[in-house]
Amino acid sequence: MDSFNQYWTSLSPLTQSVTFSVLKILGVLFLALLPMVAYSVLAERKISAFIQDRQGPNRVSLPLVGSIPILGPLLTKLGIWQPLADGVKSILKEDFTPSYVRKAYFWLAPAITLVPAFMTVGVIPFGSTLGSQKMVIADLNVGILYTFGIVSLGVYGIVLAGYASNSKYPFLGGIRSTAQMISYELAMGMSVIPVFMIIGKLNLSDIITHQAQHGWMALPFMATQQTFASYLLWPCMIVSFGIFLVSAFAETNRLPFDLPESETELVAGYNTEYSSMKFALFFMGEYASMITASCMMVVLFFGGWSLPFFGLDQPATSIVGGLAHIAIFVAKILFFMVVFIWVRWMLPRFRYDQLMDLGWRRFIPVALANILVTAVVMYFVR
Repeated sequence: MDSFNQYWTSLSPLTQSVTFSVLKILGVLFLALLPMVAYSVLAERKISAFIQDRQGPNRVSLPLVGSIPILGPLLTKLGIWQPLADGVKSILKEDFTPSYVRKAYFWLAPAITLVPAFMTVGVIPFGSTLGSQKMVIADLNVGILYTFGIVSLGVYGIVLAGYASNSKYPFLGGIRSTAQMISYELAMGMSVIPVFMIIGKLNLSDIITHQAQHGWMALPFMATQQTFASYLLWPCMIVSFGIFLVSAFAETNRLPFDLPESETELVAGYNTEYSSMKFALFFMGEYASMITASCMMVVLFFGGWSLPFFGLDQPATSIVGGLAHIAIFVAKILFFMVVFIWVRWMLPRFRYDQLMDLGWRRFIPVALANILVTAVVMYFVR
């Protein structure tokens, strides 16, 4: 250990910084995001089974682990190994490419859908500090602008899949996805403007720090130092959060806004001609986008890693405190993931004209009015 410490201190600050960044990237990707994507699918199947009074996945078992008394049958019944089986199945299935598709675009589309969701996580502060390191891969001063810019690229994968499939059902799904993105991207962007008007910064870490001190945007009483201005602006924040939440459903193509896929009308929409791992990439992209949207709601409206109890509203000064902040952040994400899943299995799909009407004639005017009201309240309060 002493020799390792000597070697580490002999490295240049740039080398140490790059090493920590690589470790954070690998840790977030392979220890957090990919397992969360895999087990979000399991959670979806289990929650839907609970809602429909079924058992859900409870058969897949590993040969050695399954023979362990009590623990083995319990893990099997919970379906813990189901994501592993699904992943192996996707890899081993025949990767069939129809002869009539535009092959280059056909292969490119799944990657374009998945990569933006992974890139967005790079600016999300998933904790305060761990030792001397900030728990964010890239702490950008314009983090929210980067987030909206990258997230918007995900829809191009769906559009490209619809175009490249050279089939009518995927093409209709791609067109719907384009219209849906144009409708709800504007409302989502305008819904967060009141947050930046109050805080005055675009850095996501600074947004969390402000909420830790003055109260969460959606729950102003969750703070050690509550202010009268936070309570006056609270209705505006609730409106912003409501618009952002519904727009997140539309941006991730989840029910009741899954018109680009819409199995009852378009077979499987943009997924129709895909199979094997390319289909799995679309599937992973959807759940990764759900995780990213949940992260943004936690950061912008629910205080990120902060919790105004036991001193957890201040940056961590110990390893235990840093791990506690990460656990708080993950718990909040899981709550919103459950909301995403619950809504899918409880609400019917909107008609296409209802989807457009809600976006253009309801959300955009309400978001503009919310910005105006926030500005007026801030003028008189400050």
